[in-house]
Amino acid sequence: MVYVTRRLVQSALILLGVSFITFVLLFVLPADPVRQIAGRAATAATVENIRAQLGLDQPFLIQYGRYLLGLIQGDLGRSYLQKTEVAELIGSRLPATLLLMAAGIVAELILGLTMGIAAALYRGRALDQALMMTSFVTVSAPQFVVSLLLLYVFAVQLGWFPIGGYGTFAHLVLPAVTLGILGSGWYARMMRSSMIEVLRADYIRTARAKGLTRARVVLRHALPNAILPVIAMIGIDIGVFMGGIVVVESVFGWPGIGQLAWQAIQRVDIPIIMGVTLVSALAIVLGNLLADLIAPLIDPRIKLK
Repeated sequence: MVYVTRRLVQSALILLGVSFITFVLLFVLPADPVRQIAGRAATAATVENIRAQLGLDQPFLIQYGRYLLGLIQGDLGRSYLQKTEVAELIGSRLPATLLLMAAGIVAELILGLTMGIAAALYRGRALDQALMMTSFVTVSAPQFVVSLLLLYVFAVQLGWFPIGGYGTFAHLVLPAVTLGILGSGWYARMMRSSMIEVLRADYIRTARAKGLTRARVVLRHALPNAILPVIAMIGIDIGVFMGGIVVVESVFGWPGIGQLAWQAIQRVDIPIIMGVTLVSALAIVLGNLLADLIAPLIDPRIKLK
């Protein structure tokens, strides 16, 4: 409980720092959100009137203090252009984002762990080299290339899946597989390195000497210890996916938070940009906390202090 409390306090300080840095960057941004709202034909008087209504004519510290006070009360602000509470806008996109996040992480793990374990077991052989080359290609491939390629082959040519949209399992498959392919290389490399180190341990040699099958040695003894670094990576991925994968969402027409953030950036809708940034940061710190809490359940030797 002490560990969790300390981590929650640290998380609150991290979120405070993220909010301050983001607010500073948006404050010094050359683009003027008031001009976006007023339109090109607006007079100078109209522009200044809107600026005063939004409180954007006040000094930085007053603006940030007002935003922070609302944030403490659970208020993420109100969209300048959509005239809707930011919390409602993010909440409406949250189910789609969570669904794609979960499916993408599952796809990454299935592909990445399989490749990493196979590469470690056949270290230095042709299979190992082929899998590591594949992992290099996947982490280097642009998101839009992989997305469009899968869309063209499996949706346009074969017709197995819908071209885009949201609502059914069929709509989820291609975006999730795309994320799985793009992220599997990192997991494969991490799993290979960790598995090779674990397979050299004395207790693995002892298990083999006792006559245990190779599958039992790998799955029962080696994998639980080798997978610990991967769990930390999952915590980071949670935050990345919660922030939205803009390109993947755009190609497949997925109504996630990423689309909302991209539209807000184009329109300089500061409350939405701040809201999405803070939600992403919150997901990262909570994902890492969750990973730290799960690690002792997998390896009892780990003690949280």
